[in-house]
Amino acid sequence: MSEQQHPIGSGFDARTTAADVVDGIDLTGKTAVVTGGYSGIGLETTRALASAGARVVVPARRADVAAKALDGIAGTEVDELDLADLDSVRGFAERLLATGRSIDIVIDSAGIMACPETRVGPGWEMQFAVNHLGHFALVNRLLPALGGARVVSVSSSGHRLSPIRWEDPQFEHGYDRSEAYGQSKTANALFAVELDRLAASAGIRAFTLHPGSILTPLMRHVSEADQRELGWIDEDGNASDHFKTAEQGAATQTWAAVSPKLDGLGGVFLEDCEVAEVNGDLGPGPGVRPHAIDPDEAQRLWAYSAELTGVNAFA
Repeated sequence: MSEQQHPIGSGFDARTTAADVVDGIDLTGKTAVVTGGYSGIGLETTRALASAGARVVVPARRADVAAKALDGIAGTEVDELDLADLDSVRGFAERLLATGRSIDIVIDSAGIMACPETRVGPGWEMQFAVNHLGHFALVNRLLPALGGARVVSVSSSGHRLSPIRWEDPQFEHGYDRSEAYGQSKTANALFAVELDRLAASAGIRAFTLHPGSILTPLMRHVSEADQRELGWIDEDGNASDHFKTAEQGAATQTWAAVSPKLDGLGGVFLEDCEVAEVNGDLGPGPGVRPHAIDPDEAQRLWAYSAELTGVNAFA
């Protein structure tokens, strides 16, 4: 477990926006890749990075929808990518590498949440496949262009719902959509831990984070009735006061990508634009649970992911 997993005094907080984070930051000449960068907090991340001068590549399963969402945001481009299809991941990576550009920032922001049981590829559970395995393969394939880059893996407080279920990681013996989501978010965090260990010597640093609670299209599989029961919305459909706006929700991943205060750090879990504390409690509450930053679990997951995807830039 990282000894660096303690607050560093960022000067920001839970209500900071992505625009606040990039204020005074010059990203001219930098290239960023933001998956999910055309919706929800991904869109606000793209907007912030582009406003600071970055060229932002937004891979999207629905390229036409992405192009429409990004219309008017200078410095952005769209290419096709389906994270559930490893051939699509390879194709996107090969096209981007062929441009010869160096990539300075990768933000793995795309994801799905609490979907009905769905299988992709050779029978992989959908949330694990899209949220983790697709991004695992993508970053490994882009590695030749990532000298000195920051790689940001967007996890969630949902990681506390489940460690990696080594006895049945693909939910072949009973499916629970919340537990499956939790496992995929733990995987996102562990991916950053191991990537940072493997790549720090090459100047590549990796971070993971909880963006906060935000009502975005990510919640499409959670019914309004369930959202009311969970206290997310009131009877009129208004969001609870503890929810962030999309601009606030995009702040922590943007901070992870650009903040000079994180220079020399890596493999740590962030929340509210700060390095999170470790929290060993099983229930709700701030902080990162130990199972999501365990280096042994991170190495085991890397090996398992490489076996499943057939991709490992460090082999």
